[in-house]
Amino acid sequence: MSDRGERIMSAAAGGPAAGQWQPAARLTVLLDEDDKWRHGPLYHEIVQRARDTGLAGASVWRGVEGYGASSRIHTSRILDLAEHLPVLVMIVDEAERLRAFVEQNAEVLAAVHVALSEVEIWHPTAGVGR
Repeated sequence: MSDRGERIMSAAAGGPAAGQWQPAARLTVLLDEDDKWRHGPLYHEIVQRARDTGLAGASVWRGVEGYGASSRIHTSRILDLAEHLPVLVMIVDEAERLRAFVEQNAEVLAAVHVALSEVEIWHPTAGVGR
């Protein structure tokens, strides 16, 4: 964090910084809400496997509008039929653990787009603001 950022956090907390940034990685999985794995939603299977692997956290986001390889726009607007909407699964942990997760679950992730990005995660100081 920059000196300016540390000063802002210190001033906002009325003293020393109220936490710190830690390096991490984010796995982003882009798929269609209709994608299935053994008769269930594919996004649910990915989240369950992430939890069972012990990864730090996972969330599923349903898109409002998007398009993929077909270039056909899928939307949730009321006048249009809401179908095939985009879904994003976001998993956060260490980069090597996420790489291993992708390799171990290649059959589930074979037909979707997967991206790995470096991020920083804010870890508040224990007991601050609670």
